[in-house]
Amino acid sequence: MARAGGWMSLQRRDLRDARQRTSQTCTPLAQLKMSTVFLLLLVATASVGAVLEKGLPRREARRLSCVRCCGPSEQPVSIISSRYTRMSSDPAFSVPKVQPTIDITILKGEKGEMGEKGYPGAVGKEGERGLRGFNGRKGQKGQPGPQGHSCKQLYAAFSVGRRKPLHSSDYFQQVIFDTEFVNLYKHFNMFSGKFFCYVPGIYYFSLNVHTWNFKETYLHLMKNEKEVAILYAQPSDRSIMQSQSLMLDLQEGEEVWVRMFKRERENAIYSEESDVYIIFNGHLIKPAVE
Repeated sequence: MARAGGWMSLQRRDLRDARQRTSQTCTPLAQLKMSTVFLLLLVATASVGAVLEKGLPRREARRLSCVRCCGPSEQPVSIISSRYTRMSSDPAFSVPKVQPTIDITILKGEKGEMGEKGYPGAVGKEGERGLRGFNGRKGQKGQPGPQGHSCKQLYAAFSVGRRKPLHSSDYFQQVIFDTEFVNLYKHFNMFSGKFFCYVPGIYYFSLNVHTWNFKETYLHLMKNEKEVAILYAQPSDRSIMQSQSLMLDLQEGEEVWVRMFKRERENAIYSEESDVYIIFNGHLIKPAVE
């Protein structure tokens, strides 16, 4: 370094002497040209000196890094100065950061109160169906149930007719039938003219009669001793067939029958031996106990 600095000083002094001699003997234009040449030489000299100054540390660093002062089995000892080590960016020579340790327990305060309950969130998506679980244990035997009803089918039906005409002589007169078409289990009594209910349930009944010319037709369908339906036809010069039908809910022991009703005019129904004009039907639709 000292040798390079001396050489640069000699160069600057020679340039100053040459400039002084030139300024004394040359014209102003020549002096200006010479000044420009001297400035260029001065700049070139300064650049060479700077390059030499920058190159010396690198040569020194290269020379220092090649020194080996340990055996083959020993770890090398770094001879780089502590200042150079701190300035290096190599992680092996980086200085660890110092972080203070704070005891968080001395800063912890008391537990606060519980906050208010938040609003319920939105309904999530339906999840996948899970696997089938294991079979549970067998339960205890239950109590016996009520006794069932018999599977036997229950029936009741009748169809009867009358071949003789009938005139009402009394205020009320019961209609008696003389022809039996169907009388299942003899539930219809041909002598009393009444149907007796042995199987409780819902029944269907129908009554068909033929009117008499110029006479009134007035009959009642009776349940026990109560009128439940009427069959009526006004007097006319022409006779017609008249009918009535209904359904009744009967209990065991109840009766259904037909009677005639007489008012101011004569009441009559027509029939003859060769044909049946008066027919009374009934049958069970649905028993009360199945």
